[in-house]
Amino acid sequence: MSALTYPSPLQGYHDLPPLPEALKREAKGSMSHVNPQIGIMSDAYDRFVDPIENSNGGGFDVHVYFFQNNPTQMRYAEELHERIRRELPELRIYTIARPPEGPHPIGMFEVNLLTPREFGAFVPWLVVLRGPLSVLVHPNTEVEGDEDGDVKDHTLRAMWMGKRIPLDLEFFRRMKVMQREGRDRKALEGLERKG
Repeated sequence: MSALTYPSPLQGYHDLPPLPEALKREAKGSMSHVNPQIGIMSDAYDRFVDPIENSNGGGFDVHVYFFQNNPTQMRYAEELHERIRRELPELRIYTIARPPEGPHPIGMFEVNLLTPREFGAFVPWLVVLRGPLSVLVHPNTEVEGDEDGDVKDHTLRAMWMGKRIPLDLEFFRRMKVMQREGRDRKALEGLERKG
């Protein structure tokens, strides 16, 4: 995998006037900056920042992991899955994958967050309700010419709640080989389950 380069986060903001130094005391006693208001909210409240995809298959994937041979974790995962479906029915949630699939080495289910609003509501909700389960939150990016995008999305661009679960990152390499050969992901997952 090639090293990431990071452009300056101030790209496009270099020629602006200096920010004010004014501070205000907050209720906790600490000081916060007084930021200049420009009269409109950032686009980041409505659209994910590039290169995160803003399509129906884009945004963020949330993988909730459980050890499928642990009855306590299995039950908690099933109950959490049901709670999400009942309380947040607008979210796309997939069926529970009890045997491991794809790069995921243990059982899991996936929730897609397609807008910043869904992300802003669901991630804090999950911080409180994930219980004993580990969670991977990763973006779906589209960067032209980036052969390692899937790996980077699942590692360098990802965040974890709970214990980090080691993923089978070679899965993505195998997928690319199969795609070049004209075979699809279902074929690869079927071969892995048999093997």
